[in-house]
Amino acid sequence: MAGDRLPVSIDGRDLELSNLDKVMYPAAGFTKGEVIDYYSRIAPVMLPHLAGRAVTRIRFPNGVDGVHFFEKNKPGGTPDWVRLETLPVPGSTKSRETIDFVVVDELATLVWLANLAALELHTPQWRIGENPDLLVVDLDPGAPAALRECCAVAVLMRDRLAEDGVEAWPKTSGKKGMQLCCPISGTQDSEVVSAYTKKIAEELAAMVPGSITAKMAKAIRPGKVFIDWSQNAAAKTTVTPYSLRAQEQPTASTPLLWEEVEAIATGDEEPRQFRADEVLERVEQHGDLLEGLLRKGPVLP
Repeated sequence: MAGDRLPVSIDGRDLELSNLDKVMYPAAGFTKGEVIDYYSRIAPVMLPHLAGRAVTRIRFPNGVDGVHFFEKNKPGGTPDWVRLETLPVPGSTKSRETIDFVVVDELATLVWLANLAALELHTPQWRIGENPDLLVVDLDPGAPAALRECCAVAVLMRDRLAEDGVEAWPKTSGKKGMQLCCPISGTQDSEVVSAYTKKIAEELAAMVPGSITAKMAKAIRPGKVFIDWSQNAAAKTTVTPYSLRAQEQPTASTPLLWEEVEAIATGDEEPRQFRADEVLERVEQHGDLLEGLLRKGPVLP
């Protein structure tokens, strides 16, 4: 019905929003209109982290309890003003040699994706045509380990990286764990970045073998935090800062202060993931806590 569609113009880009009352997060009653509103309001701090990066989307057409799918290629009906980049995709499951990736460089594209129920946005550690400018450490807890244990490992990892002049910036995953993101020089390829991160992960695992593992085997991960160094492979993506996650509640990947990480690690503060409304409040209070990621970092040793 025509009444289900709302024509809007954003910075001179024309698009139609649809089904704004459709519930995306049933347990929270959070609608598609609220998803679009969140992405519109978070855009000033989120867009710099999306700019120039090929975006993988996870779409939930019928909400987080419904069927979802990963989407790398441009969707049907993509407006001609959306930036696309044709990139090689070795080993694609659909035997494509290249894919037309969407690049989110402007608010209109972010809103368009939100309207397609692309709740989660994931990006690689490199900008198009460049070497990685980010090193990412994914801290994945094996139950009963949880976010508190991740925070303790994050502090150890931060201090070890600092010995090499690498500065780490923490964020929650929006699910159960967290990531550390580190700006690097952009002069070394993903194999070098992965090898360096693996070496540091193995050092920490050897130092605290009862709490940390650098091995992917699930059998050895219960009760430990897995330092996933493999996130730095060229084909891997990590949830973009401020992206919503498909959980029961509309949580988002949220930048943290190091004081918060330390307080959670010591038990002085309760570990938690943050909802969309809380993330907006935090940005109003702190601005973009990951702004440092937009500066060039050091060459890895």
